[in-house]
Amino acid sequence: MSYRLIQMLTVVLPTILIGGFEFFRHGFLLGHLSMETGNVLITILTFILSLLFSSWIFHIIKIKNDQLAEEQAKRAVYEERERLARELHDGIAQSLFFLNVKLKQGDLAAASSAVSTIDHHVRQAIFNLRSAPEEDGSLNSRVTKWISEWSSFTGIDVEIDFETQNDLFTVKEEVQIFAIIQEAFANIRKHSGSTQAQIDFKGTKEQWQFRIWDNGRGIDINSLSERKYGISMMRERARQVNAGFQIHKSVLGGTEIIITKEMQK
Repeated sequence: MSYRLIQMLTVVLPTILIGGFEFFRHGFLLGHLSMETGNVLITILTFILSLLFSSWIFHIIKIKNDQLAEEQAKRAVYEERERLARELHDGIAQSLFFLNVKLKQGDLAAASSAVSTIDHHVRQAIFNLRSAPEEDGSLNSRVTKWISEWSSFTGIDVEIDFETQNDLFTVKEEVQIFAIIQEAFANIRKHSGSTQAQIDFKGTKEQWQFRIWDNGRGIDINSLSERKYGISMMRERARQVNAGFQIHKSVLGGTEIIITKEMQK
């Protein structure tokens, strides 16, 4: 049943039933019912009809909402699969390219490291696919859970201040933002040599910023090698959500990444 039909029934049915009773009462029952008795009856009838009709309508609305929630859940699953596919493609493609270069150069140690990186990407993807979905599927819970697992795996302490409203981002935006966070922390693990990291978020739907920082050796933009590809991916993902991307050495030491969405003028 469409929402338009529900709207029409909400207007037409009570009007026909209650109005029809009033016409019948005035046409055929005036000699048998007093005005006071008729008013009491129409009040009781209105209450019963309103109760039955509202229960029926809200039951239909609940079914519609359940169907909508199921469709949104399916969409989220497809978005997550797309994110995992892109993550695998980006990560493995980058590592395979690096592996090919090092093999041609005869650098077996670096090639072995690239193989280990590919193995990590595959194992992480398998883990993500096997993990049961969170009851709270918000971006907050996903980021918090993933970073906690990442921190346990790497031994790097992470301070998290990432609280967002549930309706702040679309599903597509959540996929892109989560992918940026994963790529940024993958770079911290592989390149920074840090012992501590931090992620924080602030803002509204129109204007927001999140920042990722580590206390490692700090990035040298002029001497980037394999990280150029990962940074390009993060920059492109930021562009997909109409946000700016910055990466630089922090004044506190280490590397700082800032993703900012400005209010549209």
